[in-house]
Amino acid sequence: MTGLKRNMFTMTVTPSFGDVDGLGHINNTVLARWFEMARNPIFRIFEPNLNLSHDVWRLIMARTEFDFVGELFFEFDVELRTYIEKIGTKSFTVYQEAWQEGRLCVQGKAVVVHYNFKEGMSTPIPDDKKEKLGEHMLPSMQNK
Repeated sequence: MTGLKRNMFTMTVTPSFGDVDGLGHINNTVLARWFEMARNPIFRIFEPNLNLSHDVWRLIMARTEFDFVGELFFEFDVELRTYIEKIGTKSFTVYQEAWQEGRLCVQGKAVVVHYNFKEGMSTPIPDDKKEKLGEHMLPSMQNK
């Protein structure tokens, strides 16, 4: 289930048995996959059909990072919250959180570059795309 709460994108995931590590927690490698999946609404701003053809697709991942601030468990759904933290000339930063049972458990960021695969170089983000991204700014970044 995906929705829009205020200015953030939200997605709820139900952990599967294969997401659990030997200690009974959600394995830390799972968050990269979940956060990637939760970025799809942002990717749709650029390519509504998620067409990955090099003629059409204009985004490439430059960096991801995660801070694990709490444990995630198999028994409970996880809410993923996705915002835009920063918009630059040729790239933007996505900020994400994973919440379980009312607790913030993981924070993450991803730097996404607007990219021309045929030319092999970054290109400016079109103004209409910047405007759409701006609608989903992290509340603490809205007035900066």
